[in-house]
Amino acid sequence: TFTEVTHAAPMLSLDNVFDDDEMRQWAERTAKGLNIEIDELDVVVEPKIDGLALTVTYVNGEFIQAATRGDGRTGEDVTANVATMASVPRRLPVTSAGRIDIRGEVFMSSEDFDELNRRQAAAGEKLFANPRNTAAGSLRQKDPHATAQRPLQFLAYQMVVVDGHDELASITSHVDVLRCLEEWGFLTAPTTQHVLGQDALLAAAEWFAVHRHDLPYEIDGVVIKVDDLLDRERLGSTSRAPRWAIARKLPPEECTTALISIEVSVGRTGRATPYAVLEPVVVAGSTVSLATLHNEDQVRLKDVRPGDTVIVRKAGDVIPEIVGPVLTKGQRRQPPWEFPSQCPECHGEFVRRGEESDTYCINPACPAQTRAQIEHFASRNAMDIEGLGEQRVVQLLTEGLIRDVADLYDVQIENLAQLEGMGDLSATSLVTAIQSSRAQPLSRVLIGLGIRHVGPVAARALAQTFTTLEALRRASSDAIGAIPGVGPVIAASVVTFMEDADNRRLLDRLLAAGVKCEEPQVVSDVPATLTGKAVVVTGTLDGFSRDEAEAAVVQRGGTSPGSVSKKTFCVVVGVSPGASKVSKATELDIPIVPQERFIELLETGEIPT
Repeated sequence: TFTEVTHAAPMLSLDNVFDDDEMRQWAERTAKGLNIEIDELDVVVEPKIDGLALTVTYVNGEFIQAATRGDGRTGEDVTANVATMASVPRRLPVTSAGRIDIRGEVFMSSEDFDELNRRQAAAGEKLFANPRNTAAGSLRQKDPHATAQRPLQFLAYQMVVVDGHDELASITSHVDVLRCLEEWGFLTAPTTQHVLGQDALLAAAEWFAVHRHDLPYEIDGVVIKVDDLLDRERLGSTSRAPRWAIARKLPPEECTTALISIEVSVGRTGRATPYAVLEPVVVAGSTVSLATLHNEDQVRLKDVRPGDTVIVRKAGDVIPEIVGPVLTKGQRRQPPWEFPSQCPECHGEFVRRGEESDTYCINPACPAQTRAQIEHFASRNAMDIEGLGEQRVVQLLTEGLIRDVADLYDVQIENLAQLEGMGDLSATSLVTAIQSSRAQPLSRVLIGLGIRHVGPVAARALAQTFTTLEALRRASSDAIGAIPGVGPVIAASVVTFMEDADNRRLLDRLLAAGVKCEEPQVVSDVPATLTGKAVVVTGTLDGFSRDEAEAAVVQRGGTSPGSVSKKTFCVVVGVSPGASKVSKATELDIPIVPQERFIELLETGEIPT
């Protein structure tokens, strides 16, 4: 609940490269843009700290405000919290009036993080996962006194003179900026390297890859910037990222640990997912004890078995995954793992459907499915019932207060208040959140129901077309399938769901409980640049969640299906994209749009060149 702040100038993202070849391409493109030889390219190479981006504002030399990056244009006002940080000067030694924004990264050093966890352990408190998340959470404490107790630091790397301060006109390079920031009392990265030419650039980046663990803070890459500020103006920026800078991401860290066992979890659709139980190991700054194995075929392909030593990494530096086993000659291993034939929760039969790689529990009364369905219904992208997480759902089911999602609307404060860990205040807050969810639009209700194949994009298309649940229930398969971006598979799934007797009763109970199940018709002033065009989004886009990216396409009249076909207009590719989607697009000769050109695509409706 922090106040919003609009940045004086956008805090742009950085485009990413992942290997030396991509870095050479950027260097060649940049040199060409400056009309110089590649060996004349003058750049600065800095560590890319894994922290939280921040802008600190000074007016007439006085510190007046601090704001997080947010979406790059609007951030959160964290002035009171930043005022507790000793590494942020209260006054700048400037000689004239004006406004200056100092940008940098809030972080917690590895040493301070370890000391903080030692204090937590000594006090019997929960340990923190990693420095990055701890720094971000500490900065966003509601009580500034709580922030003051955390060893946060601010590392500055950019100066934006918003207005005035003519005496700073003599600063013409990034090296000058860093020197000025140091003189003003800001912390800057002492390992920053000023180099000339492509070979020196590559060598500097490699130095950081080798010495990443020798630095006092965690880094996830390096940032390469053109040094001359006038050259930066000549190169300019896209709507999302400067052309004069690039982030070289470091390869994901890999560690080895023992695979204790392979277990199976069952989700809301009945899909059974194998996962590895690991001897806890620290990977990329956080402790990992579980890792997904996706499906039966992946376990067989990777040939990992309980008792193996396995290689673990984080896909995209986020999701733990097993690369494979570490095998030695003559090693004795357990027999290959076999997928169980029964659900561990309800002991119902496990089956594989046709040629699908996934396995399903086909018992609709499976407790695991019921639990996951309620959690999904209450999730942020669906009905957004705050306080109804996994543990609370388990508690409500165990105590017999609910059996399905419709029962949520009958829960009473006095019954909740008797539960362990609740009390009157928590019970009142939860019931209030549940009752407030009645007003959610039909699109969110459809997401929450978890109809097979119906994701956020299809749910919005269905809701905007039929506007009420009753109209959708009466719709034929042909009428549903005719909606752009829906098609026969989704249509058949929706009709099957609506015709099921148990589902009909559930929907009737939701309506009787006062769940609105209507979609408001909003007149948008966003230009319909993508009308009739199917844009597939794959991977993680900087500045957008998957839902936000797909919603941006739909808002402009397009569709964003989950698969690539001959009708696809283009495929937008972010970090860690789905290999099958990229391969299919290449096979069908469908244009691929990198994430840094996504905004341009939205604005023009044309394939960026």
